[in-house]
Amino acid sequence: MTDHKHSEEITALNTLTATTIDSINGYEDSAKNVDNERLREIFRQRASERQMVVQTLRAEVTRLGGNPEDDGSFLGKAHQRFEDLKAAITGRDEKAIINEVERGEDYLKAKYEAALKSDSLSGETRAAVEKAFQSVRSGHDQISQLKHGMEATS
Repeated sequence: MTDHKHSEEITALNTLTATTIDSINGYEDSAKNVDNERLREIFRQRASERQMVVQTLRAEVTRLGGNPEDDGSFLGKAHQRFEDLKAAITGRDEKAIINEVERGEDYLKAKYEAALKSDSLSGETRAAVEKAFQSVRSGHDQISQLKHGMEATS
């Protein structure tokens, strides 16, 4: 049986896991909908890196005695359907896809920042989330740079 403190940590970790799975799905779908090979490779690398983040978070949930999340969030699924629709309508518009990916990255980064600011994480759990957040921040910054680079060239 998990104590209350672990219960809070498990809930926070599972929320981050679900949101991170949403980002994997977003990157994979974006990779399928972009013709630019460089962007496709960046999206695939980020999806792969996020898989490792999910594994780290799930391992921490297991260590705490909880059941790891294995699915994305409902909100993420709704966002994904909208992104699919938008990509289809805009005819694989790279700029539109990058804008959607960046919006997802902003949301994910905010979720991690909120978890790290809360009192629900301690010790090894906080360290695991901080390590995961380094990957999230790196992805966010890379996509932001890509977006601003595209804006500068148009």
